[in-house]
Amino acid sequence: MEKLKKHIHDDSNGLDYVLVGDYYIPDLQLPEESRPIGRWGRMHREYLQEYCPDRYNELLLSGKLWTYLADLDEQAQNRLDCIIAQIKETEGVTEELKAKDQLAWVGHMNSIRHWAEEVIRSEMIFV
Repeated sequence: MEKLKKHIHDDSNGLDYVLVGDYYIPDLQLPEESRPIGRWGRMHREYLQEYCPDRYNELLLSGKLWTYLADLDEQAQNRLDCIIAQIKETEGVTEELKAKDQLAWVGHMNSIRHWAEEVIRSEMIFV
């Protein structure tokens, strides 16, 4: 009986294979991504796993999931900062209010932050 090689390379598709038992399994390695996925990326990953498993598996198997989530996290954070600044301007929440009445300023800022986060969730995360 012929002894099988532990590793082979298929020139037709450019993949390396490793022998596991009697079968050759593709030796796939995901690219390294050093950027963190952050809060918004984790939320979107959980959403994809639960409600869009086909999309999640497609991104995971193609090696693009981490990059996709890191990009989404950056975009969501930038959008959040922009929305908060716009609402602060519209509602008249200023540094002057912060100096005069800190408790009112904190209350307004918490309300604005929750409002902006809800917009991000509905527009970018749970879609």
